[in-house]
Amino acid sequence: MELGLRMGLGDPPADYGSIAAVGLFVALICVCIIVGHLLEESRWMNESITALIIGLGTGGVILMVSGWKHSRILVFSEDLFFIYLLPPIIFNAGFQVKKKQFFRNFMTITLFGAVGTLISFTVISLGALGLISRLNIGSLELGDYLAIGAIFSATDSVCTLQVLNQDDTPLLYSLVFGEGVVNDATSVVLFNAIQNFDLPNFSSIKFLQFIGNFLYLFGTSTFLGVGAGLLSAYIIKKLYFGRHSTDREVSIMMLMAYLSYMLAELLDLSGILTVFFCGIVMSHYTWHNVTESSRVTTKHAFATLSFISETFLFLYVGMDALDIEKWKIVGETYSPMKSIALSSTILLLVLVSRAAFVFPLSLLANLTKKNQAEKISIKQQVIIWWAGLMRGAVSIALAYNKFTRSGHTQLPSNAIMITSTITVVLFSTMVFGLLTKPWIRLLIPARHLNRESSALSDPPSPKSFLETPILNGSDVDPDVGVGIRRPTSLRLLLSSPTRSVHHYWRKFDDAFMRPMFGGRGFVPFVPGSPTERSVPLLQGNDHN
Repeated sequence: MELGLRMGLGDPPADYGSIAAVGLFVALICVCIIVGHLLEESRWMNESITALIIGLGTGGVILMVSGWKHSRILVFSEDLFFIYLLPPIIFNAGFQVKKKQFFRNFMTITLFGAVGTLISFTVISLGALGLISRLNIGSLELGDYLAIGAIFSATDSVCTLQVLNQDDTPLLYSLVFGEGVVNDATSVVLFNAIQNFDLPNFSSIKFLQFIGNFLYLFGTSTFLGVGAGLLSAYIIKKLYFGRHSTDREVSIMMLMAYLSYMLAELLDLSGILTVFFCGIVMSHYTWHNVTESSRVTTKHAFATLSFISETFLFLYVGMDALDIEKWKIVGETYSPMKSIALSSTILLLVLVSRAAFVFPLSLLANLTKKNQAEKISIKQQVIIWWAGLMRGAVSIALAYNKFTRSGHTQLPSNAIMITSTITVVLFSTMVFGLLTKPWIRLLIPARHLNRESSALSDPPSPKSFLETPILNGSDVDPDVGVGIRRPTSLRLLLSSPTRSVHHYWRKFDDAFMRPMFGGRGFVPFVPGSPTERSVPLLQGNDHN
């Protein structure tokens, strides 16, 4: 006992400020979870808005207790966001995605997420040059206006996805969800490219180089994510960690996913794209190579980490919205009307830029689809447009990266850009977010949901444990489980090129990829293992 006391007394003094700050955030996240659960059936509220309101309330209390000096206990760090909070959110998005729906609509998703974001970026940048420059808020350069275009092109569709359901509206969910992830990646890549672009020496050759670098980043980031996912699948399939410890399987999946993100960042690639495709590949191959206990653990562990990260971000944004230092600088330099005019102009540009690509690109996507059930109706187009109006954590992080140093700024033009960004994020998330549930229920009544579900739905990705095994050369659709008479390859290609690609990919997948990397139907056989005892039907499909 005396030794223990001596060791305790000899310990270095703890940083009580940091402990208090982390403790408060943990307590607030618990409150958000409880309140969000109680309001789950609410027609108006969702967890993002709940976290924002609790953050605002906490920020107000801290502001009063500190004598109107500050409203937060942590200074925003871009490293905290991009290194620790964003990876679990994006990885879980890829890990839980319904792959069949995602890749069936991959061209439309890419059209919205990549081409649409570029159109939105162009409209917002030109609008900022034409309108914000007339407000005379300070010495903003061309690079700043382009950065504004990238910052406010980053959407946040969390509110809409919390209302939509993968099983009820599979087409709509896959489009909104897929576009959101590709949009975030495109916005971050655009922002980084603009930061490194030599604007004073602009030329047509440099513009082509800019486009080439952009495509290189997309392709290389995707390839790195796929490679990391396949490597994890091969390692787990060959060594079969679950024979000794489920913890090892879960650990290797988590660490390989995080390693892919960090490698992408070190190589100046898009970590968002890398970890997203790593999640897709892991759910397709790696997840089927582990024991059942590991499947349950990984599914809930990744979802929990993502949920906590999202709640933390919205809590912080709510608290930082009342940061008195930035508002004081803005109040001393600009009139309230100028601040309102700037925020209103940005909101207007967001509304217009979103409509500028959603409706034309939807029309273009519909021209390539012959099946009426796969076409995007006008009501679905309105929901897609609405889903991208909210601005969230990525916009906040990019704005802080551009206009502040260590969470603070002394330049009035930078301060008003930060306060306007916070205003736009709060207004769009709370006002548009509050209207999301009734708006979607109005456009898609409950009686129409089952109709779309029956036509287009498919089983969840890493949620269904016992699925029909995939046999090489079989005409059984693995996601539907029903025998389908397939037309000739040429006829299939002419009538439905997307499904033809899916058909040929599945043949290649069954013949080469699954035997090498594992996956459904190719579970490793180890006598006495949990997989062997609980899934006997899958043993006969091991081709190794």
